[in-house]
Amino acid sequence: MNRVCFQLQVKPDRIAEYTARHAAVWPEMLRALKTTGWHNYSLFLRPDGLLIGYVETESIDAARAGMADTEVNARWQESMAEFFVDLDVPPDEGFLQLTEVFHLEDQLDSLAE
Repeated sequence: MNRVCFQLQVKPDRIAEYTARHAAVWPEMLRALKTTGWHNYSLFLRPDGLLIGYVETESIDAARAGMADTEVNARWQESMAEFFVDLDVPPDEGFLQLTEVFHLEDQLDSLAE
């Protein structure tokens, strides 16, 4: 399982509404994420709007492609696009993927070998 971290920037004046929408994500969107390989998926939001996402998946490309094939994802991305700064593509296509530089369990496992 791969760990993927990404960032986006939420417009500061839209943070409250963005947070409210994520308090009750559409059930069909939740099911689609699970079905297409998004596991242990979390979003973290800083007070200035910096959004950090984390997901575990076999393949982020396959997980994104799977969601792209769902009708609910098209509706969700369209409804969420207005919340982000400087984004001219759907949010799930415009995030900046971060590079993992440390993982405790990986290093502990290498000690045991």
